[in-house]
Amino acid sequence: MALTYSSRAAPPTALWLLEMVDLYAVVYAEPPYREGPEQVRRFADGLPGEAMRPGFTLVTAEDEGVLVGATYGWTMPAGRWWSRADQCPPTDLLDADKFAVMEWLVHPGRRGEGIGAGLIRRLLSSRPERWATLASNPQAAARGMYRRAGWRQVSTSALPDGTPMDLLVLELPGSSVSAPV
Repeated sequence: MALTYSSRAAPPTALWLLEMVDLYAVVYAEPPYREGPEQVRRFADGLPGEAMRPGFTLVTAEDEGVLVGATYGWTMPAGRWWSRADQCPPTDLLDADKFAVMEWLVHPGRRGEGIGAGLIRRLLSSRPERWATLASNPQAAARGMYRRAGWRQVSTSALPDGTPMDLLVLELPGSSVSAPV
């Protein structure tokens, strides 16, 4: 096993897009998501636009050239929050730039090896934002990992299809003020 991590901030290549879509399809076919071709196509169609957002950063994990994990996100500017949130976060969180983690994927056959922790550590380690945020299905197996890593729920939301989501935040390293949550 020759696991290598890479970080990218540049617009995606066609090969990068195909690999990400393939990994997404494998991860989100599992419960509780059970996504099919329509949802995978929607992800594939939206990914190039997400990669053009300000602050976009992608970190990948590859084993001998095969993508086994990836995480990416972009800067959610001060004053913005998740569009379907049931409530606003605390003012100091809302009024700050946040790094929105949009996907955090590890191939099912490679879980339990620390790949997910390695990905997110690399993604968030040098961010200029004070906070990171993500939306998580409350039934996802990853919830225990989020809790152990210090992520805290601040509100809830729902996907357009009604799937409930919890909105989580994490104070990033280097921040000198304690989280209000």
